[in-house]
Amino acid sequence: MAVSDKLPRGDARLIEAFCGHLAFERHLAEGTVTAYRRDLTQLGRFLVRLRRSLPSATLNDLRRYLAQLSTLGYARASVARRVGAIHTFYRWASANSHVHVDPAALLGRPKVASRLPVVLRVPEAMSLVETPEPASDDDVARAVALRDRAILELMYGSGLRVSEVASLTLDRVDLRRGRVLVLGKGSKERDLPLSDPTRDALMAWIRRGRPILAADSQPALFLNRKNDQLGVRDIRRLVGRYGGAALAGRRVTPHTLRHSFATHLLEGGADIRAVQELLGHASVATTQRYTHVSRARLFEAYRQSHPRA
Repeated sequence: MAVSDKLPRGDARLIEAFCGHLAFERHLAEGTVTAYRRDLTQLGRFLVRLRRSLPSATLNDLRRYLAQLSTLGYARASVARRVGAIHTFYRWASANSHVHVDPAALLGRPKVASRLPVVLRVPEAMSLVETPEPASDDDVARAVALRDRAILELMYGSGLRVSEVASLTLDRVDLRRGRVLVLGKGSKERDLPLSDPTRDALMAWIRRGRPILAADSQPALFLNRKNDQLGVRDIRRLVGRYGGAALAGRRVTPHTLRHSFATHLLEGGADIRAVQELLGHASVATTQRYTHVSRARLFEAYRQSHPRA
């Protein structure tokens, strides 16, 4: 008779306690907490088939789990993410006496090739953010175009994450000073400058577009046609749509604009520590990958331009 892979009640409670720690003590984003929950639930169901639980798992059990993931064709990056979740969970479980010994202490991580971020060239970024045109005779269509232009300008002009754009409220934008107060990862706030084009686009949206879509009591900055706050998926879709229209079918994501913001700053001579602060990176090592992008472009320019290259 096959063993059920239903998660034991004790394991389910333990996972929820851990996710509560991530959400309320470490202030991780909801999507990140959901990913941890999903990965640990998958591990728990595998352990059930071995007649084990999360607290009773051994190093060999965890290695068998990772071997199964590889056999099933999971990418190295996906396996590495699950290893990270396992390490984090068992460190927490050990520190809080849910396990006597951390079984993941000697669990190795698969090596993952580092990919350079996809970055637009300056003319491409300019073309993209200028794509929304409020030329329609329909008031709502004009308002939507002004909204989309403001979103694209904000993401490229100030380097915001898509979640940061989606969560903005009207009171966090100071058009007079040309600043926006952003709530980033770990509930950390950043007071960011607005470029002149971004400020102009936001002003047009707030004064001419938003009143058409917004009820007086709606605090969100960006709204859909139903007066609801624009979500992360909505913004991803509109960035992809305008990216495909402006750049001949190329795939463009919100992170493409953030990567482009950082790379263009560094190429323009900005200090890497300043770029780190603007992006809200906890470590400068995360920001340093953009220097590799700039270096790659330097070598590309050499190969294309020098007669002996």
